[in-house]
Amino acid sequence: MRRSHEIIPLIFEYRELQKLLGTYIDAIPPLLDKNDRLHTTFIQNGAVTGRMATKNPGLQNIPMRTELGRAIRKAFISDDGFVLAGLDYSQVELRIAAFLSGDEKLIDIFKRGEDVHRAVAAAVFKVAPDKVDHEMRRRAKVINFGILYGMGVLALKQNLCTSRDEAQRFYNDYFETFSTLAKYLDEVKAETARRGYTETFFGRRRYFDGIKSKIPFIRASAERMAINAPIQGTEADVIKLAMVRVQEYIAKEKLEKDVYPLLQVHDELLYEIKKGKEDKVIKDIEKIMRSIIDPKLTHGVVLEAKGSIGKDWGELKS
Repeated sequence: MRRSHEIIPLIFEYRELQKLLGTYIDAIPPLLDKNDRLHTTFIQNGAVTGRMATKNPGLQNIPMRTELGRAIRKAFISDDGFVLAGLDYSQVELRIAAFLSGDEKLIDIFKRGEDVHRAVAAAVFKVAPDKVDHEMRRRAKVINFGILYGMGVLALKQNLCTSRDEAQRFYNDYFETFSTLAKYLDEVKAETARRGYTETFFGRRRYFDGIKSKIPFIRASAERMAINAPIQGTEADVIKLAMVRVQEYIAKEKLEKDVYPLLQVHDELLYEIKKGKEDKVIKDIEKIMRSIIDPKLTHGVVLEAKGSIGKDWGELKS
């Protein structure tokens, strides 16, 4: 309905402002301690996928894609003598989808270190990578992330702002190009229907009661979640293992007073690091995060991690 009446975009804008004001701007200051520190509560099994959640306040949901969301992140600053360091996995769910499915074309893109959205656009639109324009890359990005959440043709049409016929063609071309990935996603649905659960790379299970429902929309919803579960679940396992191994590294190097873990936001870890030690520590943590799964077990796909630093959370620079 977004483009059917001029008031609708204004309602969305109002809702964003209301959310930022009510959830963060008004709610956070009263929660500060005497040192102006904020303490969230982590819930280990906060999401069915295995991801952690936070509450009182929920710091994982501060929006990053909008200018207003980033402005709120700028309010989170490091202590004197320290810098904030964010370390996040790059396109981790797509990398996991590549090695779980064994799709050689997708695997090769990551092994060659290419921009995955540009490379996918080149493959789907059958043009050279240097001929991929901004719109082609945008469309590839939409479907790259969409297929991880079981996006169908109708949702693709809405996200691409195109006709159903064009969305169907793009959908078909994508899965013809990455046919092993398409086969894997179909197998996940079939296996989940047969067994009633999915498994992550590490063997952690998630059960789906609705996968055999006779009500079509309940079954379809369970199938969409089942497609995503092994991928997002593996990501959740990886980031938790990374947190544990980084903490072991901090203890081994006797850095407990120089490096403080602050926050985990799904595929990102946030630390406060003493000035002068940030370069070595960030490189060491990047190395730890890349080594959580041996590339020999992932067809050579490396879970790439990159660090960035800054005085505040909204302005972290590589």
